Amino acid sequence: MLAFTKNVSQARLRRVWPAALACCAVAIAMQTPAHAQVMKEKDITEQSITNALTPNETTGDVLTRGFVLSNQQPGAMSAKAKRPAKAPSAQMLITFATNSTDLTSTARGALDKVARALQSDKLSAFRFRVEGHADPRGNADANMTLSQQRAQAVVDYLTQQDGIAAERLSAVGKGSNEPLNTRNPAAPENRRVTIVTVTD
Repeated sequence: MLAFTKNVSQARLRRVWPAALACCAVAIAMQTPAHAQVMKEKDITEQSITNALTPNETTGDVLTRGFVLSNQQPGAMSAKAKRPAKAPSAQMLITFATNSTDLTSTARGALDKVARALQSDKLSAFRFRVEGHADPRGNADANMTLSQQRAQAVVDYLTQQDGIAAERLSAVGKGSNEPLNTRNPAAPENRRVTIVTVTD
């Protein structure tokens, strides 16, 4: 009887094990941050930036010719439902001259595409925060200063060269506080510029 029970348990385990592994794989994939995707300059397009930065509010309502058909009681819509849980952002590898705030020619070309996206119908009403990030090598204070100056260099280029209104952009230095690749401190994705849509 004991041997029979053991054989049944092993057979059941063989059937259940693949499904359990699949569930674990899905759970791990869901924990992988979506924002870890960083666009290289050659991959930056007006459309990719527009898609990344456009807020996508999901309220459960249907809008038809000025009327809102809602499945909720009046006044029941929460603030959480009215705005996205996290502000849309675009992570980009914008290149600078070594230990400098001077944009490379490829960086300027990529930022021209970013500017066209910011002037598009979908984004023209929004403000944006430009965040500079550094890798953790070197002095933390120096990294913070450099990241702030590089974020400001991006803002200056977008406003002075591409005509984006200065009041729509702000520059913030993050230093090395938010690395995307913690396993490899020198990874290029840790030296990046992030543009975040200001939704509040």
